[in-house]
Amino acid sequence: MTDHHDDSQQKSSSAEFARRYVDRLIRVLRRLDYEAVDRVIDLFLDARSRRNAIFFLGNGGSAATADHFANDLGVCASPEGIIPFRAISLTSNSALITCLGNDLGYEHIFSRQLRSLMRSGDVVVGISASGNSPNAVKALEYAAENGGIAVALVGFDGGIMKNIASHVIHIETEKGEYGPVEDVHMVLDHLISTYLTLIAK
Repeated sequence: MTDHHDDSQQKSSSAEFARRYVDRLIRVLRRLDYEAVDRVIDLFLDARSRRNAIFFLGNGGSAATADHFANDLGVCASPEGIIPFRAISLTSNSALITCLGNDLGYEHIFSRQLRSLMRSGDVVVGISASGNSPNAVKALEYAAENGGIAVALVGFDGGIMKNIASHVIHIETEKGEYGPVEDVHMVLDHLISTYLTLIAK
């Protein structure tokens, strides 16, 4: 009987946690800056019209979002018959990343790739909950100083990246709230990519 009672309590506790997590996520989403989203969409469309690339980068969960964003823009939002987005994730080449990390230092894994790949007018999207990841900071600095257009998708207080980028979508949360920030960054991927897919049809 004790074990059954404990199981019931656990289920009730986890259900309550799920409700509170979703409620918190909804509150964060309601504060989304739609005008900032609109400006980033316009920037992506402008980059496509100029045949410029859009680079995505991040660490950990944000690296997964960078890969996902590049996939959705480069495939879903680039159907046959229209100019495709030149969407590139800087997180997906593990051999190159470990080479750069080992030889130059982990903080250079993205900026060094941009040195080889970025052209004037290209867009560089840094994704970071804290806004302070050294390699993402260096990448946005490189973009801003070398003719690129720096975009920051950040959380918490925005960190250093908020002050470097010319376009910012800031998901304001308490420091350490990685889950809701990363959730909303993925929502932004699907929101932006879905819109761009719809207008492409």
